[in-house]
Parts: sequence; structure tokens; C-alpha cells
Amino acid sequence: MKNIKVIAFDADDTLFINETYFDETEKKFCGLMQDYLSKQGISQELFKVEIDNLKLYGYGIKGYILSMIEAAMTISNNTIPIEIVEKIIQFGKELLQKPIVLLDGVEETLDGLFGKYKLVVATKGDLLDQRRKLHNSGLGHYFHHIEVMSDKQEKDYVDLIKRLEIKPSEFFMIGNSLKSDVLPVLAIGGHAVHIPFHTTWAHEKIDHKVVHENFSTHENIIEVLKKLV
Repeated sequence: MKNIKVIAFDADDTLFINETYFDETEKKFCGLMQDYLSKQGISQELFKVEIDNLKLYGYGIKGYILSMIEAAMTISNNTIPIEIVEKIIQFGKELLQKPIVLLDGVEETLDGLFGKYKLVVATKGDLLDQRRKLHNSGLGHYFHHIEVMSDKQEKDYVDLIKRLEIKPSEFFMIGNSLKSDVLPVLAIGGHAVHIPFHTTWAHEKIDHKVVHENFSTHENIIEVLKKLV
């Protein structure tokens, strides 16, 4: 751990609440479409459309809005009235304006690490939305660099590490997704910590345990301070 130079933080559901808001929106969407299909069927169709659209829209709320509209059209066999489309757009705008709620221990952790390491944000999503959330969170002053990534594969982390001018062994990632924040970082020789969030998007789940000398998991982000300070 003495070699660590850069500590990177995922944003959504690591620094502040995010997936909870998407779950709430999906429930409203299912209620809106309940005359056409069961709740389970609506959720399955929406998820399928989201995954199919990732290569076009990437991650983020704006792509989610478009996917809800497309799913509604598919579910209704292209018979939904314009009022439902307007309601879906309203759901999306509400999602974009949700309050920023910091998770327990985040500010104390950043304060304890600040000045001792170079701190960066490495997150997926829409650039404008992620920058807005970080600005409204009041945490921006802790970070040397903010990287909004189109995806979090090994290559994306290699590119980030090159821009930071460090070795993989000097990189330490903290996040709530084993799939996006942990596995690719370990694969390139970095260090990673998993901080589970109470709800995880199905696309980010994996079906096996992670065992690695450079990996640990903690219930609260503040426990990371014991490893690094």
C-alpha cells in the first residue's frame, strides 16, 4: 500500500445515492404501463431495451429516458398515446433534478485522504449530469481530476492510468460495483475496494466471489482510511 499514489472513487452509489432514484422511476414507469403488461414483464422489457441501447447511448439518465419511451412503444405495440410519452419525459426530468444525498462516511473519508494522495473521480454516465452532481455534492474541491468514462473495461482504466502518469500498481479504486470498479482494475495490476450499496443494477451484478491479494470489501467507505492512512 505504500506505493499508492492515486485513489479513484466511483461516483454513483459510492459517493452519493443514485440507483435508488432509478428504482423509484422504474416503479412509476411500471405503474404507467400496467394496463399493457405485468410489472415483471415491463421491467424485463425495459432492461432488455436498456442493454441493447448501451452501445448507442452509453450510461446515464438521458439514455434511460429514451429507453423507457422505446420500451413503452414495444410493450404497447406502438399504441401509446402522446400523454404517456410526455409523462415518461417528465419522469426523466425529475430524475435529473433529484437531490444529492452523500453516503455515510464519504466526506470524512475524503477529508482524511486529501493532501496525502491524489484523489480522482472515475465514473460512468452522462458528462453534463455527472459534473452537475459532483458540483452540487460540494465534494469537487477534493478531486484533482474527474474522469467520466464511456465504460469501465480494462482498456478504459489503462487509458486513465496513462493520463495520470502512474503505474497500475500505484492506482487504488473504490466503488460499489464488482463488475465495473473492481475486476478490470485487478486485471491490470491495480488495487480495489468494494463498498456494497443496498441495491445494484442487474447489469452490474456478477455471479462469483472475488478473491485477490489486492482486493478487499468493506461495509462503510470510512473503513478505507485504516488501510491508507
